[in-house]
Amino acid sequence: MPTPRPAGDAVTEDAPAKLNLFLHIVGRRDDGYHLLDTMIAFASVADRVEVAADDRLSLTIDGPFADALPAPGAPAHADNLVLRAARGLADLAGRPAVARIRLTKRLPVAAGIGGGSADAAATLRALSRLWHLDPNAPRIRALALQLGADVPMCLVGGTSFAGGIGEHLVPAPPLTGTAVALVNPGVPLSTPDVFRARRPGYAEPGRFDGRPADRAVLLRCLRERRNDLTEPATRLCPEVGAVLQRLESLEGCTLARMSGSGATCFALFESQEQADAAARTLATERPGWWVAAGSLL
Repeated sequence: MPTPRPAGDAVTEDAPAKLNLFLHIVGRRDDGYHLLDTMIAFASVADRVEVAADDRLSLTIDGPFADALPAPGAPAHADNLVLRAARGLADLAGRPAVARIRLTKRLPVAAGIGGGSADAAATLRALSRLWHLDPNAPRIRALALQLGADVPMCLVGGTSFAGGIGEHLVPAPPLTGTAVALVNPGVPLSTPDVFRARRPGYAEPGRFDGRPADRAVLLRCLRERRNDLTEPATRLCPEVGAVLQRLESLEGCTLARMSGSGATCFALFESQEQADAAARTLATERPGWWVAAGSLL
C-alpha cells in the first residue's frame, strides 16, 4: 500500500518519453484500431507532474512546450488528458475531483513519444499517492486504457512487449542505462494521417522468445526489426528521413529509429559521452530541431 502523506504535501511524478524499439503492424480490429506488436522502453527525458491537495481541480502548464497546449480558460483545456485522468480517478475512488496539478511540459507535442499518455499516467500515479490508492489496482489499469491505448504502458513503465492496441503487456529484456539521444525536427505528425498513409498489408509479430545472451545480441535482434510507420511518416514528413540519416552517421550509434508515428527519432549509443556529444553537435547544426540526451530507464 502507498505510504500515507500529510495533507497538502505535494507529490511529483516524472512522465518519461516512450520509445518504440520496434513496431510491427500485425492487423486491424473491426472498429478500425490497428493491432500492434511492439517493444517499448522509457527514457530519462521526461515531462513532470506535480499534484497537491486543494479545494478545487485545476491544471497549470509550464515548461518549454507549454504553449503547444491549450491554456487555462481555453475551451479545449478542460479536455486535457491530465484533467480527464484526474476526474476519472476521483470517480473510481468515490471522492471529489479536487487537486492542484502542475504539468511541466518538456517533451514536444504530437511527437510519437507518448507525451500526453505519459502525462496522464503520471497523473494517475501521483494522485494515487496523494489519495492513498494503489495505482496497480485492476480498475485503475482499466481507467488507463479508457484514456488511451498508450496510457497503460506508460502507467506500468519499464521495458515491455505490447500487443493488441497496446494494452497487452509482458516484460521484455531491458536495456537499462543505455545512452540515448532524442531528436524531433519540429514538425508535428498526426497519428491518424500516418496510419492512413500506410500501404496495404500487415507484418509478422516481431517479438523474440527467451532472453538474449547479452546487450550486443539484443541490439542485433532490434536491428533485424523495424518501425512499420517510418515509411509513411517519411513520405508525409521528409524531415524524419533526414533525422534518421544524421543519427545513423554519428559516432557510437548502435540503433537509430523513429518512435511511434513520429516525428521524433532516437539513437542508442555505446556510451553516455557519445550520446551527450551527439546531442551537442545536432543542437549546434540544426537549432530548429529539439534535441535531448539521456538514458533508458
